[in-house]
Amino acid sequence: MCRTRTVALTPRQRRALARARDRHPKPYVREKAAAVLKVADGWAVQDVARRGLLRPRTPKTVAAWLDRYRDRGLAGLTVRPGRGRKPAFFSRRADPGPGPGPAA
Repeated sequence: MCRTRTVALTPRQRRALARARDRHPKPYVREKAAAVLKVADGWAVQDVARRGLLRPRTPKTVAAWLDRYRDRGLAGLTVRPGRGRKPAFFSRRADPGPGPGPAA
């Protein structure tokens, strides 16, 4: 059996999470903030993952969000720069970088 996860929030943390859930410009931050608030309200991680969000998630994913929130606060719910899929191709306007000079 897996252990029950809880989150203890101060009133200030709860207000910041509610504000992020309701008004953050990034939808993924709103979803993660909602998940943290539901766990803080007593929901089990498995219930939040399966039924508590707009889309089902794995309990492991929701637990990872809780860990990042515990470690880094609200900033832990955002995606760090450089994460995600890299471009498959570049536009022609991109600087090709150093290469062979003009043939002389």
